[in-house]
Parts: sequence; structure tokens; C-alpha cells
Amino acid sequence: FIEIYVRGYQDSDGDGVGDLQGLISRLDYLSGLGVKGIWLMPVTESADNDHGYAVQDYRAIESDYGTMVDFEQLLAEAHARGIAVIIDYVMNHAASTNPLFLDATTTAANDKRDWFIWEDQRPQGWNTFAGDPWRNNGNGWYYGVFSALMPDFNLRNPAVVDYHRDNLRFWLNKGVDGFRFDAVGVLFENGSGDWNNQPENHDLMNDVLSVVTAYQKRFMVCEAPDDPGAFASLTSCGRAFAFQAPGAILSSVRNNQIDADLISLLSAFRGDALPWFLSNHDSFAGDRVWNQLNGDVEQYKLAAATYLLTSRTPFTYYGEEGGMANAAGLAGDHALRTPMSWTSDAVTGGFSTVIPFRELSANVASNNVADEEGDVSSLLEYYRGLHRLRGAFPVIGSGDPVWQSNAGEPVLKFRRQGTSATAVVAINYATTGQQVIVATSLANAVFMGELGASDQRVSDGSGSLTVDVPARSAVVYVGQP
Repeated sequence: FIEIYVRGYQDSDGDGVGDLQGLISRLDYLSGLGVKGIWLMPVTESADNDHGYAVQDYRAIESDYGTMVDFEQLLAEAHARGIAVIIDYVMNHAASTNPLFLDATTTAANDKRDWFIWEDQRPQGWNTFAGDPWRNNGNGWYYGVFSALMPDFNLRNPAVVDYHRDNLRFWLNKGVDGFRFDAVGVLFENGSGDWNNQPENHDLMNDVLSVVTAYQKRFMVCEAPDDPGAFASLTSCGRAFAFQAPGAILSSVRNNQIDADLISLLSAFRGDALPWFLSNHDSFAGDRVWNQLNGDVEQYKLAAATYLLTSRTPFTYYGEEGGMANAAGLAGDHALRTPMSWTSDAVTGGFSTVIPFRELSANVASNNVADEEGDVSSLLEYYRGLHRLRGAFPVIGSGDPVWQSNAGEPVLKFRRQGTSATAVVAINYATTGQQVIVATSLANAVFMGELGASDQRVSDGSGSLTVDVPARSAVVYVGQP
């Protein structure tokens, strides 16, 4: 998957804001990159007209992005290229300008009042990640864990849950391939000290899972940073992002050896249930990878190889494949959500024909698609090679893994075993070349170098394969029984 912020991807109509037609115009690029799925940050009509998480209309396309016809065209053209499309869905809260909330604020007798969480007197003792979550608009105190502009739904009200179920079916009937669910850790509250990761969250998301999986070939994944393992259960979301992965991977490449947390993640590996990533649109998850690694391209490639060769369903943040940096003049989330760097143009970055809605990435002059395309040493071509390798040898993503390294060692080595092929992967974090022996389970079998090597090697009678791994690089060999 690639995560795309439509507002920041490609402007097609010269208003300085990305849109759906702009994204459609870049589908061939994404197909050529080897992308098989797109996660769209919110594309529904929003009150914030920026990140989109303050939903004003759950069944309308953000007017800045285009129309429902444009969205339907995107689905059709992506599907024609073999690319799935999942969309962000915000169940926890609406926008304060959503008509449902506007109705709820009129009087206590309004039939939508109980769709949100109200108290006559301000509750005491609450302190969440956004401070005191109780807000007053002159009509009572309402709960909004993120901000006053995003009131939380009362998900104990069956009518509210039915409303969300119907919205999900609306989009599934449109042909979307699934959803990424936002902020599932804060769906229910049971008191001032019990507002995060409550048991009811899992029950609701399991109900949602049944709605989604009633449709064939649909995908869903949840954002639950504090406890992804629990939400990845089949009695909950079924999948949740592995938020511990970025830190463990980046620590390994910085320190030239396997981090203990990486080994812990691998030992608890659950295949498709916990997708890995390096960064995303939220600053709490870290800066863009370029900034976190201070522009060290060798380390960057190692990090990319680690999660793209290890995770069954990896997610890449748009622009990561070219090494986009934070915007120099911005802070927080905005610094991560900059216009895509298509060219080195210092004013537009190839994103628009006018000055974009937001400052460009700080390294647009050096790290952009136009300059990196065709350069075999570039990050872009390295990512493309990794994606191409996964496409050519599905066993790399779907084979049964056997991890064969320990914390503190310089090389992460493992095999992925399928019925028709076995892949051997060795990733060397050290600054010197290493020779390792990988147990393949295939005796006297021929293995061909497919990444970082092009030679032919033969396992011995016990199935052991000797592999040479240059400094700070990854190699992959593939053999057949």
C-alpha cells in the first residue's frame, strides 16, 4: 500500500490544491512503482478543509478534491491497473459543523442530542492527550477528545452505530476495497481514568469487521497506537498498524546492529495482522524518514528493505519512496503533509502550475521523482526494485517466515517458505561486509540472487546456504524445491 494525502499529491486545475483528477493522472506512476493498494486519507467533505478528519458529510466528496463522479473514475481506473483503494473512515467523532451535531446542540429534547455525549455540569478530573476533553458551546458540556471542533459520537446509541454501518455499506457499494479506521482506541469512555482502549472498542470494531467482510475481497486496518496487538485480533479489527516497527527498524539501521525491539516484533510476528510502516501523516509517529536519518541514503535503503521484505502488507507514506523531507518552515503535522515532490522546481515542485497551498519539502531540489527516475542509485529506483521483487516472488510477502537472528547481531537473516519457492533474505546493518549461513530447509537446491546479488548458489546437504552480504545492504536469493 501507499498512503496518499490527496490535497498534497497533484493539483490538476491550477488552484494550488491537490485533487482526485490529479491523483488519477499519477496512477501510471503508482503502477510503475509497483503499488498494489492505495490508502486515501479522508476524502469526504470536511470542516477543516485540510486533513479531513473533521467530517462534515460522510457521503460527499471533499469539494476541494472534486466530485463523486471523479471518485468513481478513480476507483475504475485504479482497479483497471490492479490497484485497490481503501479510504479513511472516522467513527469516533464528527465535525462540529456536521448537521447531526448542529441538531444535537439545539435543545436537550432534540432527537439527535443523544447521538453525542453531553453533561449538564462540567465533569471533573479528566485529562487526555488533548487536555480536558469537555467543551461548552452554550448548550451544555460535550465530549470531544481531539478538540472542540470534533465532538465524539455516542457509540452506545444503537442508532449511531447503524448510521456508521450504513455509511460503510454506501462506500462498499461504490466499490471501495475497504477502510483504514481512525482512532479506534478512543471510541468509548468509562470515566476520567478510563477513556482509552476500553473493552467496548473491540466489540464495536468486530461488528464493523463483519460489515466489511460481508463483501468479497475487502480489507480493513485500524489505527491503535497504544495497543495494536489487541486490535489486530480477529475478535476486534483483524488488522492494526504495528506502531512499534518504525522505531525498532530505524534504531537498527542507526546503530549498525539488530535492535532488541525488532527481534521482539519478529518473535510476535502475525503476518498480515500487523502491517509495518516507517512513517505516516502524524507527527506523533515521527518525522519523515529523511529527517530521522539525517539524509543518510544507505541507512534509508536499509530501513526500506527491512520493512518491505519483512511485512506481509507494508504501507509506504507518499513521497517516502523518493526521500521527501519535512517542510523547513513548518512544524507538527503540517511539516509532514507537504506537496509531493515531482520535480525540482523550487516554487511548485511539479505539484501545481501555481504556488501550492503549503510550503514544499525542504529537499525538493535534490529529492524528486523527475531527477531520481532512471538513476539506479536513487531511493526511488531502490523502492521500485523492492516492489518489483515482491511482485515477481510473492513468497517474499506471503511465505511462512523463519527468523534466524538475535538482538545485537549485524545481520537480520530469515527465510520465507512457500509451496513453490523459498526466499532467503539477509540485511546487513554493519559498516563492513558479512558472511552468514541461512537454514533454507532445501538440501542441494539452487538459489538465484535476485536483489543485491546476481550469482547462483547451492545449499548443502543439510539445506544451509552461505550468503555474502556487503556492508549496509540487503540481499535476496530465491530457490525452488
